[in-house]
Amino acid sequence: MHDTLTITTATPADAPALKALLEAAYRGDSARRGWNHEADILDDERIAPGEIEALLADPAVTILTAREGQDLTGCVAVTRKDAALAYLGMLCVSPDLQSAGLGGRLLGAAEDHARALGIAAMEMTVIDSRAALIAWYERRGYARTGETRPFPVPRDPPITFVVLEKRLGSA
Repeated sequence: MHDTLTITTATPADAPALKALLEAAYRGDSARRGWNHEADILDDERIAPGEIEALLADPAVTILTAREGQDLTGCVAVTRKDAALAYLGMLCVSPDLQSAGLGGRLLGAAEDHARALGIAAMEMTVIDSRAALIAWYERRGYARTGETRPFPVPRDPPITFVVLEKRLGSA
C-alpha cells in the first residue's frame, strides 16, 4: 500500500465519496473493522447531508483527501479558527486500511497545511471515553488542555469532548 498514495485538497465533486467514507469509518458495522470508530458510542449519521458541501464552500476550511489510485482512502479537515489557531477534524481512514500509517500521514499533511498558513497551534476534540484514540494523538505531540466541551446534541448518558492541542512551530 501507499505506492500510489496521493494527498490532495478535496473538491465539491468529492462530497459524496467523503460522506460515504466518514460514515463507513465512524459508524455502523463497517466501522468495527477498524480500531478507530464511534459505532459503540453513537448510532446516528456522522455528518449530515449537505454538511460536507458547506465545509468545502467555507474558505476557512480545507479538507485533504488521501487516495490510493482513484480510491478515496482517508481524509482530514483543517479549519482556521483565527490567525494563530486551527481546528483538526474528520481525520479518518477506511476501516480496512487502519493501522497501516495512513492516519499519521494525513495528520502530518494537515499540520503542514496549517503551518503553511502561519498557524501556530492545532486543536481538536475527542470523545473523552476514547482512550486509545487520545493516546494515539498524545504520541504525536498533542496534549490535553484541561478544557472539555459538551457534545453538540444532548445524549443520555451525556458525551463530553476533551480538547487536545499541539504547538506546530515552523515546518
